[in-house]
Amino acid sequence: MSLFHSSPSAAARRPQHLALSIAMALAAWPAAQAVAQEKTADKTQLETVTITAERRTENIKEVPTAVTSISGEKLDVLNSGGQDVRFLSGRVPSLNIESSFGRAFPRFYIRGYGNTDFRLNASQPVSLIYDDVVQENPILKGFPVFDMKAVEVIAGPQGTLFGRNTPAGVVKFDSVKPGKTQEGYVNLSYGTYGTSNIEGAFNLPLGGDWAARISAQVQHRDNWVKNVNTKGTQDTEGYDDRAVRLQAQYEPSKDFSALFNIHNRDLKGSPRLFRSSIIKPGTNELVDGFDPAKMYIDATNEQTLKATGGSMRLKWALSGITLHSITGIETVEPFSRADVDGGYINNFVKPPPFGAEGNVFWSAETSDALKNHRQLSQEFRAESTAAGPLRWQAGLYLFDERYDMESVDYLAAPADALVSTHQTNRAWALFGSVNYEVSPNLKLRGGLRYTQDKKTLATVGKVNASAGTSDSTDDSKVNWDASATYILTPETNLYARVATGFRAASIYPASGFGPQSKARPENTTSYEMGVKSEFWDRRARLSANVFAYTVKDQQLTAVGGTNNSNTLLNASKGEGRGFEFNLDLIPVDNLLLTLGGSYNDTAIKDRSLALPRSGSNPTVLDPVNASGNYSIYDNPLPNAPKWIANLTARYGIPTKDGNEFYVYTDWAYRSKVNFFLQESVEFTGKALTEGGLRAGYIWSQGKYEAAGFVRNITNQVRVTGAIDFNNLTGFINDPRTYGMQFKALF
Repeated sequence: MSLFHSSPSAAARRPQHLALSIAMALAAWPAAQAVAQEKTADKTQLETVTITAERRTENIKEVPTAVTSISGEKLDVLNSGGQDVRFLSGRVPSLNIESSFGRAFPRFYIRGYGNTDFRLNASQPVSLIYDDVVQENPILKGFPVFDMKAVEVIAGPQGTLFGRNTPAGVVKFDSVKPGKTQEGYVNLSYGTYGTSNIEGAFNLPLGGDWAARISAQVQHRDNWVKNVNTKGTQDTEGYDDRAVRLQAQYEPSKDFSALFNIHNRDLKGSPRLFRSSIIKPGTNELVDGFDPAKMYIDATNEQTLKATGGSMRLKWALSGITLHSITGIETVEPFSRADVDGGYINNFVKPPPFGAEGNVFWSAETSDALKNHRQLSQEFRAESTAAGPLRWQAGLYLFDERYDMESVDYLAAPADALVSTHQTNRAWALFGSVNYEVSPNLKLRGGLRYTQDKKTLATVGKVNASAGTSDSTDDSKVNWDASATYILTPETNLYARVATGFRAASIYPASGFGPQSKARPENTTSYEMGVKSEFWDRRARLSANVFAYTVKDQQLTAVGGTNNSNTLLNASKGEGRGFEFNLDLIPVDNLLLTLGGSYNDTAIKDRSLALPRSGSNPTVLDPVNASGNYSIYDNPLPNAPKWIANLTARYGIPTKDGNEFYVYTDWAYRSKVNFFLQESVEFTGKALTEGGLRAGYIWSQGKYEAAGFVRNITNQVRVTGAIDFNNLTGFINDPRTYGMQFKALF
């Protein structure tokens, strides 16, 4: 795979990319697509929200589980300014997303339950489903969000119908489907750091029984961080991220349809920028005089990613039954090379505790890559469609993935020491669910799933072989769920749900930093009760729930320590409990408010787990045991904020000629988080509040829109993640950005 090297200066490239953006927009003008958002004339009632959380289209009020759906204008606003999938973090209750790889490798947490593991073969308890195909490898989960019908976040175990590694929940993306009407849209923005974003789609006129749609997104940002050191990469934090999706639908009759999907992504840019000694010792504050636009590295930062996939979704509508077949193939090739220590050793000022920003007392420059990756998946599913109180679904799921991981330590002896690991993962499952209407007011649902999951792993290279260099797993599990919905009034439903989840065992390959390790499979049991209501003449919609879950043998990743290694381990039990709510409200005509929030209290419940202090000597708050290690009993799970809150407000001012001026603001808050298993002052991320503001004008019956926007309007810069090795190294969120956007529907 070719590596990306930026040559012209950012200032020189900026007008070139703006000209390219405008040229692409003009080229798409006669052939763009239409429906990024629907502008409804009625601003006095909430639109009905339908979801597919149970694999069929239903009103969100009827589904007995916690689901949040983002679509239309709200999705467009949150995704403005060139963000990647992490823009969803905090925008729905209990959802947190972070990454130590930047745009390439997002890690999802629902209700505080996730996985901090940054290995390329890591599994996550939150499953990401893109157009009905599971994206298992964590690199696949970063595919760009564009031309979306909706994004659904489904909290709690979803093992029956979605299956693969879903004990914490599912994040589900559904693209806009092809249509026979020739319509389209183009969306163009330009802003701070030369950030340009072009998105467009168009229904291709094929005629007959065929319909097709092409969607594309091109994102660019200049390198905006300068290196103070003369060695190493001099400019970074820019990217070129391109993605395209082509869909074709064949529908010769109402009894059969086939939907084909081919998609591709090409990313060139930089990995997450690690910044050494930016955390002030004894606090979780940034060091005095910290400048986000400066870095102090002495090595190479570069990242590339190529991903290509396809799917075929077939549907047969027979008498009383509908058959589905979903075939998917995904391939991805990432390469990421970084100055992991985040500084340079020649800037030594004094021994720990540390001196000036950029100090390094331990150097690391490594790269990670996937090669020969291939994921195959196949689902056969049948669902009943006959009238009556009984509905059911049943199916078979098959999964086959293989790849090679290559890690290079550029400071090891011999130079450029290569470690290669081959992993295979094969799984299959049988599943079924039944819905039964006991009475007009009471509906019951139950489901079962049997899963068999096998992995093999083998490593070659100069590694710590004390625990071996190969291993395998063979796990099986029966999961179930049961729920009830009671119609209290025509406007209000009550529900209760009990569900179990399962994540198969994981293997950490041997490396030059530490031995191979393996964790047992984890099992989750979750309890949830809630209410969903539409009232005030459909000017208000409320959903709220309380929940509690227990994870047996929870898989955790211990990062760092005195030997700077990563280790997989199991906590005998992890716990979480809390509540969530969503409120949509039109208090007066043309004013739409949305408010969401959650409280999550998580804890590690294993008195036997204790870890050494890391080499960066943080101020550890945990008690010390007899062996001198620090107990993590009762610590919160990593990256699990107790509080998440979000707010949006849109006020429209219609004009006499049918056009509209509007103002839109959005805010997301998360409370403090632990970055690691230990609790320490330095590695506790401070609370983060990010807000956005957008003002625009819509004219010509909603066909055209021009707007100005600001993201992170208060310019709140926080340490959002860290490296728990020998340096107080961290990384930050993006500072304030602003820009202009133009959108045209055809």
